[in-house]
Amino acid sequence: MPATIAVIDGQIRVGLSSDNLARIALGRESVRKLSRRDLPIALAQGGLGATTVAATMIAAALAGIRVFATGGIGGAHREAQMTFDISADITELARTPVAVVCAGAKSILDVGLTLEVLETHGVPVLGFRTDSFPAFYCRSSAFPVDARVESADELARICRAKWSLGLEGGVVVANPVPEAFAMEESVLSAVISKALTEARETGVTGKALTPFLLGRLNELTDGRSLATNIALIRSNASLAAENAGALAR
Repeated sequence: MPATIAVIDGQIRVGLSSDNLARIALGRESVRKLSRRDLPIALAQGGLGATTVAATMIAAALAGIRVFATGGIGGAHREAQMTFDISADITELARTPVAVVCAGAKSILDVGLTLEVLETHGVPVLGFRTDSFPAFYCRSSAFPVDARVESADELARICRAKWSLGLEGGVVVANPVPEAFAMEESVLSAVISKALTEARETGVTGKALTPFLLGRLNELTDGRSLATNIALIRSNASLAAENAGALAR
């Protein structure tokens, strides 16, 4: 049974009505971007909040949900070794027992550094029918996954094995975007470089950086990146449903 997660009028909601989905999506009201540090503030002050991977993991775990689907996980931003700009998604994956089905890490990030930090925190990175870690809009990257899996049942067995050992944290299930919607790395790299330059020139940093970059990519690719984003979210939701069913069995 699918359940979209958000904060509605100062309450965590696991499973949204059509009306509440519209309130989050249409932009007619102010919507906060909520990670772990923001949740207590949002619950105390009220209002609407769209949850990041980290905050969604927290809410899912509170509700007893073991699997959730997203687009791409956050991670280490480019030049993070100097800026220390690393998403709270990484540390949440290290502590909260939820499997996250995603199309890899967002292409705007430093994929290699993101995988290094996940390894440090002991988070398994599984490739669904792929040996290469996908890079969100692109089906592959220069970096391997920890293990390739061929079925939802195999994913479920690995998740159960981890949690039965008492090991903390989640599992990254990397599901490449459907081939028909994948973007070419060479084209995407040039667009990302332009968007990153614009962000530096306009002083966009912190939690505003990722929405800014994704918005500019949509504009610079004439909407193609948005179509890719929609396709990968649908694909991830389908695989997450299969994984949840396998875990239940």
